[in-house]
Amino acid sequence: MTAAAVPLAPDIAAGLRRLKLAAMRQLAPELLITAKTQRWAPEELLRTLIDAEITAREASNARTRMKTAAFPVIKTLDELDRSACSIPGPTLDYLASLEWITARENLCLVGPAGTGKSHVLVSVGVAAVHAGHKVRYFTAADLTETLYRGMADNSVGRIIENLLRNDLILVDEVGFAPLDDTGAQLLFRFVSAAYERRALGIASHWPFESWGRFLPEHTTAVSLLDRLLHHANVVVTAGDSYRMRQARARGGTALKDK
Repeated sequence: MTAAAVPLAPDIAAGLRRLKLAAMRQLAPELLITAKTQRWAPEELLRTLIDAEITAREASNARTRMKTAAFPVIKTLDELDRSACSIPGPTLDYLASLEWITARENLCLVGPAGTGKSHVLVSVGVAAVHAGHKVRYFTAADLTETLYRGMADNSVGRIIENLLRNDLILVDEVGFAPLDDTGAQLLFRFVSAAYERRALGIASHWPFESWGRFLPEHTTAVSLLDRLLHHANVVVTAGDSYRMRQARARGGTALKDK
């Protein structure tokens, strides 16, 4: 019959609580019983407790990073239908390696709606979080609005510096809505500040030669793209919309005739 775990002595429990060693405090009573019955060496007990604390903290940190990233949904590259994806396998493998984040390269996904851009963008962000990177996701509209708010109290610079504490900043739906002169200048200021300091990931349905359609100043568009593309992995997606293919599959020929 296994002996019941005895609560830790109050001073030990208080010390572990003060040191914020929650996993050790929780597991120690049962592990002390196991150590005694199996005649563990003191080092083995200590090693097991330390490993448990490290594992618990890493899991907690990962949950915090995932929450802070603010992904709209959680996607993974394993969920991507590679047979229907126009992105070459070796390119996806390189993106999954996350080496480009450490190298402070950018990822630029460009292509029609529904061709996997947002899925890949979020997926590499989720993988980066699991790998220990700090990540922040925005739509272009949300990022611009965040920067706009900083103009009220002249805190745009501080907001940008806070964003650059992340290892990877993702900006989805670039060009979904046109920007005014101020919005374009704010976006340029952000990209310029991130240049060669942090990895950016962007997704847009506009080819680069058409960015003047939503950026009012040609010189702003050229300067922004110059910094964005200098150290960039450019991925061009193609094909029919994945969502439309699903809709046709559900609706049969009725949708095809419309």
